[in-house]
Amino acid sequence: MYSKYTVGMAEYRVSQDPKEVLSILGLGSCVGLCLYDPKRKIGGLAHILLPEQIPGQTNPFKFADTAVPALLEEIERLGASRRNVWAKISGGAKMFSGTDSLFDIGSRNAQAVKAVLQTWGIPLLAEEVGGSRGRSIMFYIEDGRLEIKTIGQTVQVV
Repeated sequence: MYSKYTVGMAEYRVSQDPKEVLSILGLGSCVGLCLYDPKRKIGGLAHILLPEQIPGQTNPFKFADTAVPALLEEIERLGASRRNVWAKISGGAKMFSGTDSLFDIGSRNAQAVKAVLQTWGIPLLAEEVGGSRGRSIMFYIEDGRLEIKTIGQTVQVV
C-alpha cells in the first residue's frame, strides 16, 4: 500500500520511502519537476509556477531557475548522489488560447526548467509538456516512474 503526498503550488517534497508517491493535481502552465537517484532510491518533486525568480521573492520552489538547484540540494541531504540523479518533467500547458508567446507561461516554464537542468548537468529522461490540457502526476519513489494523467487521454507512464 502506498502513502500519497500531494505537493501544492510552489511546494516540494523529498523522500526515500519506497512506499511513498508524490503527486501534483491539476498542473496547467506550472511544471512538475521530478529528480531521482535510482541507486539510492531517493527522489523529490517540485511544483514550479514561473520561469525565473522575481526580486524580493524568497521561495525558491516557485521559480524554475531556483527550484532545480534547491530540489537537488534537498535530495542530496537525504543521501542522493548528484552524479546519479536524473529528471522527469510534466506540465507547461498553454491554458489560454489566443495569447501570444509572451504570455505562454507554460512553454516558458518548460523551457526554463530544461535549460537549468542542462546547466546543472542533470539528464532529462522523460518529458510530457505543452499542449492545452491540464495534467495530474504521480511520482513513485520505489522506482522513479512517473504516471501522467491528461484530461481526455489515457494514463502515460514514463
